[in-house]
Amino acid sequence: MAHQCNCGNTHNIAELGIQYNLYQKIDVENIECLNEYEEGSGATIFKKWEDRLDRNKYVESDVDNELLFNIPFTGNIKLKGLIIIGGEDDFHPNKVKLYKNRPHMTFDDVATEPEQEFELCVDTNGVHEYSPNLMISRVQANFM
Repeated sequence: MAHQCNCGNTHNIAELGIQYNLYQKIDVENIECLNEYEEGSGATIFKKWEDRLDRNKYVESDVDNELLFNIPFTGNIKLKGLIIIGGEDDFHPNKVKLYKNRPHMTFDDVATEPEQEFELCVDTNGVHEYSPNLMISRVQANFM
């Protein structure tokens, strides 16, 4: 089944992240989200593929428009695809920076060059997949 997102391209939903879902490799209990409005809400946005469109679990920034996620994994992974589902209107991210192997990263650390950076399109249906190419060998990923 094809779907068009706000990037202007048509995406085949059947070919998206389900085949590479890393949810089972995320150490959800130890995710850190800096600058979240409601403590603990950042960890809830990482969901099983079939629950990805559940809008009851979301994260908001408290002071400004930036969030920083420290995401530990239970083993080595290769990040092949990234889907970021935003909210309606202006409640969606516009950029993501990917860092790797920086445990307990803080906002003081984001001045360094990221491994990859993506400008994001508005995607409320989870159909636009970004293609990072990151090997994460020390079981830690950082997203800003």
